[in-house]
This record gives sequence, structure tokens and C-alpha cells, in this order.
Amino acid sequence: MDKSISIIIPNYNGNATIGKCLESAFSSRYGRFEVVVVDDCSTDDSIETIKKFPCKFIQLDKHSGTSKARNTGAKNSNGKILFFIDSDCLLQENTLAIVNKTIPTFSSENIIIGGTYTRIPYDDNFFSIFQSIFVNYFETKKKEPDYIAAHAMIIDAQLFKDSGGFVDDYFIPIIEDVEFSHRLRRAGCKLVMNPEILVQHIFNFSLMGSLRNAVKKSLYWTMYSIQNRDLLADSGTASVELKINVASCLSNLLLVLLGIATKSAVFLIPVPLIFAFNIFINRKLLRAFYETKGLSFTILATLYYTILYPLAVGAGTVMGTIKLIMQMLSLRAKRSNLSF
Repeated sequence: MDKSISIIIPNYNGNATIGKCLESAFSSRYGRFEVVVVDDCSTDDSIETIKKFPCKFIQLDKHSGTSKARNTGAKNSNGKILFFIDSDCLLQENTLAIVNKTIPTFSSENIIIGGTYTRIPYDDNFFSIFQSIFVNYFETKKKEPDYIAAHAMIIDAQLFKDSGGFVDDYFIPIIEDVEFSHRLRRAGCKLVMNPEILVQHIFNFSLMGSLRNAVKKSLYWTMYSIQNRDLLADSGTASVELKINVASCLSNLLLVLLGIATKSAVFLIPVPLIFAFNIFINRKLLRAFYETKGLSFTILATLYYTILYPLAVGAGTVMGTIKLIMQMLSLRAKRSNLSF
């Protein structure tokens, strides 16, 4: 029997994508579903666009973040199964049918099922394709992943209610789904990835957009990971491969600078060896580039991934570490003041 599915979509100033998102949702071939959109006080024309579709529409009374929007959507849904996606994600015609087919294969309701991005995004440009393949590969690398991303998260409605939902965005922006996954796994839930459950993402990435995204995600991921004591964990897009890639890039950069400063070529000897080791470690990602877009794309993607992208990730890591230290010092100072 087909289960009732509630698609929960948070929206904030998403007029550029929310229309396409809702068009894709209502193009589904699946019968039993509803769409719940929660607007987080948008200041663009999102609301007018959303109202053109037969969805359940809720407006928050003040800007509160994605977590509050998702939690509100869940509270106002009727489906037995909740399917969280983002306002810049497009469901495929068979996505909900695959979700329904996947659920009975597990005997327990204490599971969270994840999907991922299609390898080819909606916007067909180099940086968007790079990001979509990057996310698809790392999120589907393990059948039982470290976390389930909220751009394609499926969970029993009662289980979500009992969990308390997502925590406030303002404490851990962007990666509230990672915290949610970790919290439920500690409570005994199982995380499962089904790579057949796909949403097509709209990135519209330029070079600077791609690098800014890497800095921002790395910043908050670092803050969370240090607090969670799993900075070196193999965790989805924060993979061991990416961390080795960053370390390799920074090591080679340091060696080149030392070679220039000392005018000694001896520092350059390890550079090709480190680069070759990095390529070997990341060979499966590079294969995914090749399988998706061919040789010329793979060459450009490899250069971008090994030279520019790790600099942005490294910058975000440093910024996140500094920001966390400053927050801890500020909190300690407040506690000291309260003790007097």
C-alpha cells in the first residue's frame, strides 16, 4: 500500500528557484502526497510564486532560520512519512515512488533514509556540475553514512516528532541536519542511504560562488566538528579524501614558498610525490568526474579540486577555528562576570 508522504520545503527569498521546485513536486507520478511550504519571512516575491501552487502554505511571524521552518512544516503535515527537501531542489517524477518502495525494505521505523543530488544539476555550468558530482559521490560512498542531508531526508513522522526536530539554525547554521543525524543515531536510530532517491539541485555557481560556498560550509563544519570531537572523521562531503586533498595542497604550497624563499630546489622534490599520492587517494571521485562528463571536464575538475578548492576549504577551517575560540573566550568572560 502506498504511504502518505509530506514534502516539507523551507523557503527564504527563494523566488529564483521555488517555482521550479514546486513544479517538479506536483509533477510527481506518485498519488498520495502533500506539499508543505514554510516561508521564513521572505522579502522577495517568493510568496506570490508559492501561492500559485496547491500546497499547504505557512508563514512564520519572524525570521527564524531553516530549522524552525522545517520543524513548523513537520508539525503542520499529515503524512506518515516526512520528506525534507530544499527550495532549490527538484524532485524527479519517480522520486516519491522510489521512497515508498524503499521504506518497506526496513523492518524498523527507527531509521532515517537519505537521498542525494543527481550528478548533473539543473544549471549546466562547470562549477555547478563539479559541486553536484562532488556531493553525489561523497554522500553515496557509504550505505550507512555518517549523516543524512536535509536536501533529501526521509523519516517517519512520529519518529521526527519524538526526536524534537532540528535545533536552532543560529547555533549551527547550514549543518543542522548533521547534528540531527548524529543525535538520532546516538539514540539508536539507523541511517541508510539510497542513491536512487535523487533531487536535482539548482546551484547557479560561478567561480566565486563555488569558493564562497566551500569557505562557508568548512567554517561551520569545523566549529561543529571540534565541539563534537570528530574533526578527522570520514563524514560525507567532509570526507577523509577532501581532508587529505587540503593537507596535500597546503603542504605543496608551503614547499614551493620555501623553495622560492631559500632559492633551493630541494624543497620541490616532494611536491610531485605528494600530488600523486593525493590523486591516488581521490581516484574514485576523479573517476566519477570522468564517468559523468568525460576527459576534458575531469582534467579541469581535477585542477580545480586539487589547487583552488582546497585553499577555500582551508581558509574556512582556519576561520571556523578562530571563531570557535573567540566564542569560547567570550562565553568564559561572561561566566567570570556572573561569578562576581
